[in-house]
Amino acid sequence: MNRRPTLICLACTLVLAAGCRREEITTYRVPKEPAPASPHGAGAPAAGAPTTPAARGDAALANTAVAVATGASLAWTAPAHWTAKAGSSMRKGSYAIKGEGGEADMAITAFPGDVGGDLANLNRWRGQLQLPPVGQAEFDASTQHLDRNGLHMTVVDVAGTGANAQRILGAMVPYSGATWFFKLLGPDALVAKEKPAFLAFLDTIKPAAP
Repeated sequence: MNRRPTLICLACTLVLAAGCRREEITTYRVPKEPAPASPHGAGAPAAGAPTTPAARGDAALANTAVAVATGASLAWTAPAHWTAKAGSSMRKGSYAIKGEGGEADMAITAFPGDVGGDLANLNRWRGQLQLPPVGQAEFDASTQHLDRNGLHMTVVDVAGTGANAQRILGAMVPYSGATWFFKLLGPDALVAKEKPAFLAFLDTIKPAAP
């Protein structure tokens, strides 16, 4: 019996088997591909993620100059018990009122234009007292309008809530292309007690002599 073909076939089978085993081992040892790096770089937020205040430029806004009205002025007579304080580049007048619960601050300022309108200005004051904004209907129902010495005044009285609540008595007075603000801020009880003096003070406001 000729065993040569049988041996040849057996040799081929062994070669093929060895080749398969080598291919198996090679395939198994191929390392897994590393995950691709983030296109934003290490630590960068994904697209659409909220930015920090610094990224929004709040620091720059904090140093933005605010225009102060420099045109025609108003004059007034303060109550005798109000103590005049040193002025500043932002204030046209400044007074301290001491009494129940501490001290109140009377600030008189003026800015060009309407500064967003009376409703926006009221809501800014409400924000200082940690109160939510109101709409036009509530604004109309809670404001008082006075006409004094040729000037129209919108008067507001806003009280905060909680312990150590603050209160604001304010008047917004448009005059000669600007809006004047007369704002009394201080402890609730003190400012409430001061309201008659504040209203009497408004009666004295008039255009300054040229």
